[in-house]
Amino acid sequence: MSKANILVVDDQDSIRHFVSKALEAEGYTVQTMASVREARAAVERDMPDLAVLDLKLPDGTGLELLREIKRVQPEVSVILMTAFGELETAVEAMSAGAFWFVKKPFQNDELLALVARALESQKLWLELKRLRHMAFADEDYLHSASPRMQEAYAISEQVARGDTTSVLIEGESGTGKEYFANLIHRMSARHDKPFVEINCAAIPSELLESALTDARTQKVGLMELATAGTLFLDEIGEMSPMLQVKLLRVLERRTFKRVGGTKDISVNLRIMSATNQDLERMVKEGGFREDLYYRLKVVPLYVPPLRERKEDIIPLSRLFMDRFSRQFKKGFREISQAAERLLLDYPWPGNIRELRNLFERTTLLESGNVLEAQHLKLVSRSRPAAESTIGQRADEYISGALPSDGIPFEALIEELERALILRASYATKWNQSRTAELLQLKRDKLRYRMKLYGIQSEEDTSTSEATGLSA
Repeated sequence: MSKANILVVDDQDSIRHFVSKALEAEGYTVQTMASVREARAAVERDMPDLAVLDLKLPDGTGLELLREIKRVQPEVSVILMTAFGELETAVEAMSAGAFWFVKKPFQNDELLALVARALESQKLWLELKRLRHMAFADEDYLHSASPRMQEAYAISEQVARGDTTSVLIEGESGTGKEYFANLIHRMSARHDKPFVEINCAAIPSELLESALTDARTQKVGLMELATAGTLFLDEIGEMSPMLQVKLLRVLERRTFKRVGGTKDISVNLRIMSATNQDLERMVKEGGFREDLYYRLKVVPLYVPPLRERKEDIIPLSRLFMDRFSRQFKKGFREISQAAERLLLDYPWPGNIRELRNLFERTTLLESGNVLEAQHLKLVSRSRPAAESTIGQRADEYISGALPSDGIPFEALIEELERALILRASYATKWNQSRTAELLQLKRDKLRYRMKLYGIQSEEDTSTSEATGLSA
C-alpha cells in the first residue's frame, strides 16, 4: 500500500532535514518548503495528504496557511509545530481545523506517532463521509437548506477529526444540540467507544459529582465509563461552582479524583458540552468560571433555532407528516396553503422538537387527506385569547356582581397558573431553572405543576426517538 504524501514547512534547514528524514524512513513521500509562498505553490501543484507546518514563518504564519489549505481541501490533516509561548495560537489553530500540535523540541517517535494517528483519523473520516448519507439517511437534520445549518454541519465534520478538542454547542431547547454531539462522536476516531451523556440540570448538584466520579458504591463513575470515548455534558450552565473547578482540572490535566479518594486517575476522553443559556453573560455576572468557559469553548458550534431557518419548515413538516402517516397507518397526504402560512408564521419556541411533536399529535388525533390550518393546534394561537379570557373573568368577579351560582375558584386559579407557567416557559425558552426563578417557585414545585397541568417540559421529552434531536 502506498504511503501518504506529506508537506513539511519550516524556515529552519535543520528542522526540515530532521523531520523529512524521519518521515522518509517510514516510507512517506515528503516535500519540504521554507516559506508560505513556496508552500502555496506546492499545494497548487499537488495537494498533500498531510501537512506539518511551523507556526512562525518569514512571510506569514502557519495559521494562515492552515486556513488556506482547509478552504481548498478540508480533508487534509494538518499538524502544527510550535515553540514555547505559542500555545494560545496553537489552540486557535485547532479551532481552525488542525489535527494537533507538537512542541519543539520533539523526538522522532512523538512526531511519527502523531502523523500515524492523523492519517488513520483522516482515513476513517473520509470513509464515514462517504457513508454519511446511508448511515444518517433518516436524520431530520439532513433535511436542511439553511446555510447556517450547513455551516454547523461543516464545523462538526472538521472538529470530529480533532482527537480531544473541546466543543461547546450552543442553541435553544429543541434545536438538536445532542444530535450534533452524537454526530461529532460518530464521525470521530472514537466512534466505536462509549458516548456518555449526563444532563447537569436533571441531577441535583450533590449527586452529580458522585455520578461523574463514583467511589462510594461499586459502580464506575460516568467519567471512567466514557474512557476512550466522549463525555457529553448537557446544560453545562447548571453545573455548580464546586464541580466547575473539578471539571477544569480534568480539562487541564486529564486527571480526576474519585469522591473521597486521594489517587489521581488519568482519563483519555473528549469532553463536549451544550447549553441553552448565555454562558458569556453568566461569566460576566459571576455565575460561571471564565477559565472553564474558554476551555470548553475551544470550538463553538451554534445550532440556529427553527424560526431562523424558515426555508426548512415546510420540508420538515412534509417529512414528519409522511413519517407519522406511515407509523400510524393513517394521516394526511398534503398540506394546504393556509396551513403552510400558519406553520411559517409560528415562532416555534420549541424548535424541531415542537414541530415533530405537533405532527405526531395531529396525525393521531385528526383525519383527512389535506392538512388544514384548523388541524394545527398551536399553543401560541390560543394562548393570548386564553389569557385575555382569564383576565376578563377575574375582573368581572372582582369588580362586578357575584354570579348567583358562585365562582369557579379552583378552576380559575388552575387556568391562571397554567397560563403563567406557559408564558414564563416561552419567555425563558423552556429553561426550567430560569422559569422557576421568574415565577419565584422552587424548581420541584414548578415540575409538579407542569405535570399537573399537562405542560410538556423540554427536559421531560423523550430523548430516545430515532431523530436524536433532543438537546
